[in-house]
Amino acid sequence: MKKFFILLLSSITILMVVSACNKTNKFEKEEQAEIDAYLKRNSTLNFERKPSGLYYLELVKGTGRIPVKYDTAFIKYTGKFLDGRVFDTNVGSTKTLDVVVGTQGLIEGFAEGITYMAESGKSLLLIPSSLGYGTIGSYGGGIGGFTPLLFEVTLIKVKAGPGK
Repeated sequence: MKKFFILLLSSITILMVVSACNKTNKFEKEEQAEIDAYLKRNSTLNFERKPSGLYYLELVKGTGRIPVKYDTAFIKYTGKFLDGRVFDTNVGSTKTLDVVVGTQGLIEGFAEGITYMAESGKSLLLIPSSLGYGTIGSYGGGIGGFTPLLFEVTLIKVKAGPGK
C-alpha cells in the first residue's frame, strides 16, 4: 500500500511539472509573438539582436566615453510596454539615473544595453523578459511575468571609475 501512495505521489508530481513546463512554453511563445508583432509594426527600426537576446538600436551615435565596469553612467530614460504605455521615466526631471556599470541594481538587458553606448548617445533597448523581470514580473511595479519592455535611453555622462 505504501508503494502505491509513493507511486501515486510521484505521478502527480510529474504531471504538475509537465503542466507547468507546457504553460511556460506557451507564455514564452506568446511573448515572442508580441516582440515579433512589435518589430513588424515598426519595420523601419532596424534593431540588432545581440547574442543575449537583447534587441539594440542606436538612434544617436554618442561622441564621448563608452562606459566600462565600475564607471558611473548618468542616464535619462523612458520605459514602455510594447503597446506604448509608459511605466517609468525620469525624462522631464532634473535627476538622472546614476548607475555603476557592472554592479547590481539594473535589469540585465538595461545594464547590457548601456555598455554599447557612448556619452551623448541615444538608443532603444527592446528587452525580453529573460533579460528583464523574468517569469514572475516586478513586485508592486505593475510589470507581469513574460513581459517584454522597451527603453529609450540617453547616456548623458560617464564618470570614470576608481583607478582610471
